[in-house]
Amino acid sequence: MRRIFGTAAAITSVLLALTACGGGGGNPLTTTSATQGATGSPGSGTVVVGSANFPENVLLASIYAQALKAKGVQVEEKPNIGSREVLYDQIKSGGLSVLPEYNGALLAYVDKQTKAASTEDVNAELKSKLPAELQILDSSKAEDNDSLTVTKETAAKYSLTTIEDLAKVSKDLVVGGPPEFQQRREQQFKDVYGLEFKEWKKTGDTTADAIKDGTVQVGNVFTTDPKILINGMVSLQDPKSVFAAQNITPLVNKAAVNETVISTLNAISAKLTTEQLVEMMKKLSVDKENASTVAKNWLTANGLA
Repeated sequence: MRRIFGTAAAITSVLLALTACGGGGGNPLTTTSATQGATGSPGSGTVVVGSANFPENVLLASIYAQALKAKGVQVEEKPNIGSREVLYDQIKSGGLSVLPEYNGALLAYVDKQTKAASTEDVNAELKSKLPAELQILDSSKAEDNDSLTVTKETAAKYSLTTIEDLAKVSKDLVVGGPPEFQQRREQQFKDVYGLEFKEWKKTGDTTADAIKDGTVQVGNVFTTDPKILINGMVSLQDPKSVFAAQNITPLVNKAAVNETVISTLNAISAKLTTEQLVEMMKKLSVDKENASTVAKNWLTANGLA
């Protein structure tokens, strides 16, 4: 798997040091069961917003929690809980009420045989395959997904805006990515987009740097990696959905939320974009801002706080 919870473990190692930036003392795993029968139980009036243990998910949970508080909802925050295996059981049982999810990764967890790729197909399958206790709300445009990324200079030189545009020049370009990238994607790229690269290099976590220094011209970089923004790179559009959708999508326990919660979370999804998420991750990883502050500023700028 690319990441414990979804694609976000691919965010650079500097981000991993920020997992505590969501605040809160103690281990949420040790307090969840103690509160489940009180504030964490369905119908108690308190909405429990949890997150996985990586910076992007902590940030998203803070956005959800602060927006709900602004609407007068009583909220308990439980950041940095752990992997999907723990979180899924908690939200299903009602120990958590709301969780920022990644729709494609969630579907792969629910149905390991799924072939759905587009946002619409992924969400349709989730709605039919999630247990009765759970519901996904509206997906945002924001994704933490695989991409084929190039420098602005390469994009301009070859008139590249989509992966499909690479077909006419791929034989002259070197592509980089994780060790398993070629095995997983070479035939798929050829079948779907007609791509045949000059060479495949194993660049792993240094792929963005390899693109920048010219070691490769094309690279598999996750779309919320701040290096895309910092280095002015271009992630090519994927119109034929080779990379399955990974839209930021609220997952809720039906018994624990009301219409105010649902409408508030859907309003966040309507505003959030990948570009905004990248900018916020830059503020965390480069500018060293606190997750709650970054979340508050985004909510204020978008009229949601």
